[in-house]
Amino acid sequence: MKFSHTTVMLYETIEGLNVKPDGIYVDGTLGGGGHSALICSKLDQNGMLIGIDQDQFALNYAKKRLEPFKCQKKFVNNNFVNLKTILQDLNVAKIDGIIFDLGVSSFQLDDETRGFSYHHDGPLDMRMDKQAELSAYDVVNYYAFKELVAILRNYGEEKHANRIVKAIIQQRDIAPITRTLELADLVKKAYPPKERYKQKHPARKTFQAIRLEVNHELNILKAALSDAIAFLKPGGRIGVITFHSLEDRIVKHLFQEQENPCICPPDFPKCVCGRLPQVKRITRKPISPSDLEIENNRRSRSAKLRIAEKIEEK
Repeated sequence: MKFSHTTVMLYETIEGLNVKPDGIYVDGTLGGGGHSALICSKLDQNGMLIGIDQDQFALNYAKKRLEPFKCQKKFVNNNFVNLKTILQDLNVAKIDGIIFDLGVSSFQLDDETRGFSYHHDGPLDMRMDKQAELSAYDVVNYYAFKELVAILRNYGEEKHANRIVKAIIQQRDIAPITRTLELADLVKKAYPPKERYKQKHPARKTFQAIRLEVNHELNILKAALSDAIAFLKPGGRIGVITFHSLEDRIVKHLFQEQENPCICPPDFPKCVCGRLPQVKRITRKPISPSDLEIENNRRSRSAKLRIAEKIEEK
């Protein structure tokens, strides 16, 4: 399969990292290596790039793409939730910066065999780590009614969850649902007729919700970001690109909590809880793609970038 990936908010993200030539930087979602290539171009032979991805195909591609750069490079086939263990295994005590580009890469969406897209026919899979046990097929065909409804509502913010799940269960009682377009068509038909042909595909939220469940994305995000901040040197920065409101809310609230961690009652004259700020937010509001980027890459339209900087310990 030909690898194709368009990096989202490339320059905004790397500019926000404030890269030092001899620093240690982590790309927690290496993907096609777009962000990492720009980081590597700013590093000298003493600098290091650590690329993490649970998709071996992406990892292999990025290795070749980053070969020409003179900096040190470490590639790890793992999930960023294991960041703490990964850095310990590499004997890295502190890092100068880290980025997370969350969601699905273009090449994963375009590869119909991965089952992420509601526009292309393929097996119901959606696993970012192809060695993982749980797949979209399992979620769609074996989860109970209440479980499926909760997933669509909580992870997809789908207001028609009940109608969609009823349609899924009616169909799977006849025969298992095995293909992406089969599921997309079921969702479309379950939608009220007047809402089926709007600009955004009716199956968009359902596919998002199932993907999040299959890959446990929201469950691992806060823990991984907290570990990342703990490993940052003072002045080190973390940048996170999200693609939907649930992820962005987690990032926003975590940065706020780490900037203002005090839990003392508002009427206390001074803080007695002892919780000290860990970061300052560089972006008070998220950065969004430019109109030109959205025009050239429609998949970037929902992206938001938030950046925070580790502060000196007092």
